[in-house]
Amino acid sequence: MNDAERPLSPPQSQLAYWIFQLTGWGVYSLSRFVGGVSVMNLPWAHFGLQLLCVDALGFGLSHLLRGFVRRHQWRALPIRKLIWPVIAASFVCGIPLGILTQFTDVALLQDPNEFLEGMSSAMRFQLALPVAIALEIVNWSFVFLIWLMIYFTAIAVREHRSAQLIQSEMARALHLAELQLLKTQLNPHFLFNALNTVRSLIADNPARAQNAVTHLANTLRYTLSSRQDELVTLSQEMDIVADYLDLESMRFEDRLRIDKQVPADAAGVRIPVMLLQTLVENAIKHGIAELPGGGQLRISATVQHDMLNLEVENPRPSAPIRVTHEGVGLRNARDRLRLLFGERASLDLDLSQPTVATARLRVPLQA
Repeated sequence: MNDAERPLSPPQSQLAYWIFQLTGWGVYSLSRFVGGVSVMNLPWAHFGLQLLCVDALGFGLSHLLRGFVRRHQWRALPIRKLIWPVIAASFVCGIPLGILTQFTDVALLQDPNEFLEGMSSAMRFQLALPVAIALEIVNWSFVFLIWLMIYFTAIAVREHRSAQLIQSEMARALHLAELQLLKTQLNPHFLFNALNTVRSLIADNPARAQNAVTHLANTLRYTLSSRQDELVTLSQEMDIVADYLDLESMRFEDRLRIDKQVPADAAGVRIPVMLLQTLVENAIKHGIAELPGGGQLRISATVQHDMLNLEVENPRPSAPIRVTHEGVGLRNARDRLRLLFGERASLDLDLSQPTVATARLRVPLQA
């Protein structure tokens, strides 16, 4: 997850609050100032100073209201229980400002006579001030009501986004844990087969067994050093495959013949670690090892249309002994491809020919 996607930290959240607070009240005050000066022709200096004092008080009350809301954890309340506290708080904050406004030129922005039409002059005189104060209280209560609605909406959006990011992080952690589990399943499986190869050489040829141990040590070193890497280049994977094939050649001797066709443009493509080794191991275990005369193992790679096409081909027994069975290595290989690339990659085992098995791997160049 990059920095732009992370939830706001407390300092960043505070900064965002002050930016929106200053911007919102600034726009509100500016609009009223423009209306008073340009529409009602009020003296801009005197009117502007009074407007600044009144709106500064509104700014301060809104900040105190935010602290009250946070202390009493109103954002944890369900909406149906939040409605009446919000209305009451808006009204409480609107009362002092509504009264104060009547002692300033800001009150001229509101004309109470519109609500007193049809009354006698005496009645209008008696009710003008109470109606004007009531209108200002309603006006300011409405301002604070809008302020609280925007505040709670911003909190809801932020918390929803934070919850989504936490869920995404949890999914990513599970994703990585699943990949690590697949790797721990794969590596002991390979180690078991390799140790059987070394064991078969110890009694017959100790010197070659020592070489086999060297190749096995290289393989284990590669496995341990790549535990933090999910993807390696094809050339790196070919190096470990070479050690494995050298080790298996000691056991099969002339029964194992190898043909590698990996062009330079394919060598740098990144593939899942230990994946090619898994395919080669599967080809030997389920194919060449079961044939008395062995056979040729062919590894070929091409790059076409931003995809790496990798094939591992081997002869196999004509009798369908294990046609429908796939080992843990191939199952894990498919699972790892799914987790790393989704639908962009594929691994197919072609058993359509009676005596040949071909594993075809497709991986996008951009991992």
